[in-house]
Amino acid sequence: MSTEIELKLQLDAKNARKLAGHPLLADVKAERQHLLNTYYDTPELALHKRQVALRFRQRGSDWLLTVKSAEPASGGLAVRSEWETAAQPGEFDFSHVDAAELKDFLDQAKPHLTPIFTTDFRRRIWRVPFGESLVELALDQGVIASGGRRERLCEIELELIEGRVADIFGLARSLQKHLQLYPAIASKAERGYRLFGNETPQPFKARRTALNAEMTPVEAFRRIALDCLEHFQRNEPGLQDGGKPEFVHQARVALRRLRSAIKLFAPVLPPEFVKAYNRTWRTLARVLGDARNWDVFLAETLPPLQAHFPDHRDLKRLRACALRRVRRARRAVAYVVTLRAYPRLLIEFIAAVYALDDTLAISLKEFANDRLAHHARRVRKLAEKIKAPDAGDSHPLRIEFKKLRYATEFFASLLPANRLAPHLAALNGLQDELGQINDYATARALLGEALPNRSASAVHGWMLGRHTLLNERLPAALNNWLALRRLTV
Repeated sequence: MSTEIELKLQLDAKNARKLAGHPLLADVKAERQHLLNTYYDTPELALHKRQVALRFRQRGSDWLLTVKSAEPASGGLAVRSEWETAAQPGEFDFSHVDAAELKDFLDQAKPHLTPIFTTDFRRRIWRVPFGESLVELALDQGVIASGGRRERLCEIELELIEGRVADIFGLARSLQKHLQLYPAIASKAERGYRLFGNETPQPFKARRTALNAEMTPVEAFRRIALDCLEHFQRNEPGLQDGGKPEFVHQARVALRRLRSAIKLFAPVLPPEFVKAYNRTWRTLARVLGDARNWDVFLAETLPPLQAHFPDHRDLKRLRACALRRVRRARRAVAYVVTLRAYPRLLIEFIAAVYALDDTLAISLKEFANDRLAHHARRVRKLAEKIKAPDAGDSHPLRIEFKKLRYATEFFASLLPANRLAPHLAALNGLQDELGQINDYATARALLGEALPNRSASAVHGWMLGRHTLLNERLPAALNNWLALRRLTV
């Protein structure tokens, strides 16, 4: 078995033509290959569900059988296990796979394996000395095909032959100075399966990060941060394509989680890292937040208003104004993720995450318990205040509960399942209550923007009444959470 560390970058044909003229490649001779690959799976896609890729590759007159793990990539960086051996097409011999459980799985699947899709491309390879490393730069141009459907393929793979992972990112940054390159989240195999299923991009939700107690706190942060970034990147198609509401929502959640993770792990991170990337991601989050607020107003707040005031003269004007604002906000989202600075930010951030020092002595268990207790204390203090008859604004409580919920979710794989479930249920219930309160508070502000000088209207009065009613329901939800025992690893 070998371990493959590679960074995948997408580019268009124009930039592909410019690549060979890059100064870093001027004195490096390129090797040329024609690669034809056929990927196999069972009719039920059992390999794909297990995140395993199986292919036969023709290179010249030789054939190779390759098995790869298919862990998700973040920022385009993938670390995969790979087993490869000479073979004849259609003859499946997995004796070279030295992972016993995986080999047994493949042997059982063998009678059912069938071709799923092909990739057919020309590859140019440069072996580039960079920093303290040797990096293989491969430019692939061709097609992915399945069931009569075809998709163009044009991408760069930077694979570490020897040296430091940091030098892959250094080489990528040098290439980005002359070329428009975008970190690619989807492997060729993933794109092929998507083509096979004739699937369109769907909103992508956060997945639980797998942590173990042997990790250092910085290792845990690295895993969480990369998962958050994957969450964001997988929603990019919907951001570029008109800022579709659920894609915007999930991308916003991804950045909220990422910024929460940076703050949660701040005690073990360099202060300059925390300051720089909290500010950077906040700028993008604000653009997404504006679009999301108007989406919620149109989809959730305005319909009951229209039902309650079917003949109100201001509501048509209000809807027209809201539609204009949401279109403008969605265009701003699409614009931001097409700026040249955006893919550079991804590369810079991933490089910075991998460069973090993880030699701190504190255990992850000790760190997790300390941070969970810290956030729980802050929430309890605010919760007791908000239950009082003269309670004020619930917004600070919502923010603190969100931080606690994200912290609980981040450390979920370390926490006892029997105690985790009621905590998450209570936190999610509170987030729903506090979220509705916030939505109506935001809606009142948006109403003021859309209908200035109408503050005394019946619409404003209805909104205020709804907001007050939601606030009155809050103490009961708070009591459910306050009654729970402290959660520890």
